[in-house]
Amino acid sequence: MLKKLLLLSCMVLLTGCQSAYYSAMEQVGVHKREILVDRVENARDAQGEAQEQFKDALEQYRAVVQFDGGKLETLYDRLQAEYDDSVEAADNVSERIKGVEQVAQALFEEWEEELEQYQSANLRAQSAKQLKDTKNRYTALLRIMKRAEQRMQPVLSALNDNVLYLKHNLNARAVGALKGEFAGIQQNIDRLINEMQRSIQESDTFIRAMETQ
Repeated sequence: MLKKLLLLSCMVLLTGCQSAYYSAMEQVGVHKREILVDRVENARDAQGEAQEQFKDALEQYRAVVQFDGGKLETLYDRLQAEYDDSVEAADNVSERIKGVEQVAQALFEEWEEELEQYQSANLRAQSAKQLKDTKNRYTALLRIMKRAEQRMQPVLSALNDNVLYLKHNLNARAVGALKGEFAGIQQNIDRLINEMQRSIQESDTFIRAMETQ
């Protein structure tokens, strides 16, 4: 029961903070629509950075499986660092997407409420259509963002398994085992990067539509 109450309190506090933030931004002329565009841009940029990070992790993995003498522990340290950076990049993507969801929900709720304030039926209908179109574009964008986000965790789990295995077996046999895993890791990272690229492109399309709407 205590855990549930604490969780509820945190949710209320977070909602209150978001509401206060939106109100403060509106007072200086920045509305939820602009905040949404800004957060989509941030999510897009975070995914671009994550793409590069996962590429770097793959290249370091390749260096390990191509090991041909020297200090294997040094390669392990580098691979561990790339894995840690990949986790950080993935967390950043997830946080940015969460920010997009929060402001989108607030924007659409406000828009729905404000439709009732119209005296002109014609203008109300036009605004309602605009809202529907924006929701549809946003839903398509979020679906692609989430699909790319969901591909990160299996890649991170596989990388973590291989990093741990190398840590516990710093020898040529371990390198041989990792060689057998490389093709699967590469395939999954390539798929992730492609999904992220689709999400980035969809983000750009969404931003352009919002800016010209």
